[in-house]
Amino acid sequence: MIDPVEALKKHSSASIPMPTVIPGNAPIYQKATDTGHRTLWVVFVIMLLSSIAFYVMAFRVPVQKRLFHILTAFITTFATLSYYAMAVGDGVGQNKILIKHTQKHFPDTYDTIYREVYWARYVDWSLTTPLLLLDLAFLAGLNGASILVAVAADVIMILTGLFAAFTVDESPKWGWYAMACIAYLVVVYQVAINGRQTAKAKDNKTATFFAAIGGFTLILWTMYPIIWGIADGSRNIDVNAEIIAYAVLDILAKPVFGFWLLFTHDNFASSASIDGFWAHGLGKEGTLRVGDDDEGA
Repeated sequence: MIDPVEALKKHSSASIPMPTVIPGNAPIYQKATDTGHRTLWVVFVIMLLSSIAFYVMAFRVPVQKRLFHILTAFITTFATLSYYAMAVGDGVGQNKILIKHTQKHFPDTYDTIYREVYWARYVDWSLTTPLLLLDLAFLAGLNGASILVAVAADVIMILTGLFAAFTVDESPKWGWYAMACIAYLVVVYQVAINGRQTAKAKDNKTATFFAAIGGFTLILWTMYPIIWGIADGSRNIDVNAEIIAYAVLDILAKPVFGFWLLFTHDNFASSASIDGFWAHGLGKEGTLRVGDDDEGA
């Protein structure tokens, strides 16, 4: 007769074979739904109508005074194209993200996440944010060197953010993000420090207005990397919430900014007036003549 206690001891001491293949988890797809798509279409319409309004406002003033109108209209025009591309699905890609899970007694496992990345948004930002900076720089009267530094830092900020959005591994992603934040600090310095000091040298009305609209812009711009960190960065919010958050910021930073800038600046007695090439083209002495013989030939 078999002793059940002895049989249990023999069974427990026997080696249990380990599985040679660790099954992986199914891929996770993070995509926008109807809520996100509808939001993109709504913002597209807002940007389109704002662009039309800015162009109408531009044609109502002399060409010498259209600098801010043209820059602002270009901002919302590029945003219109970007949001149309995202709404129809042409401005979106997928980023494959690998999440490694290390376990003590078992082989490492990985989660694969495919998250939508709207690359058209970065194309938009790379064009519109320099134009926004030009609006602020011309309002304050910044010198060319400061403008160049601010625009270059801004482009670096956008490009490093794009690289971070499409990075597969987690560590390099946050490295790109840190570079973008450093570049943004350069932009903040040029606008908040140099810009404000330069604006103070002008009349009090311009200095006060620049402090208000410049501070408004920097507060909004500071929200963008925060949204990126909790959306594309850590994926704590879904794609729909990301779209809505960026949509609110874009509306405030572009159409609202534009109407505020143009309505207020047009009321200034000393609004910017540019003659020369901007208003009249190349003068007779600067034009190229084709087919004329040189004198004395």
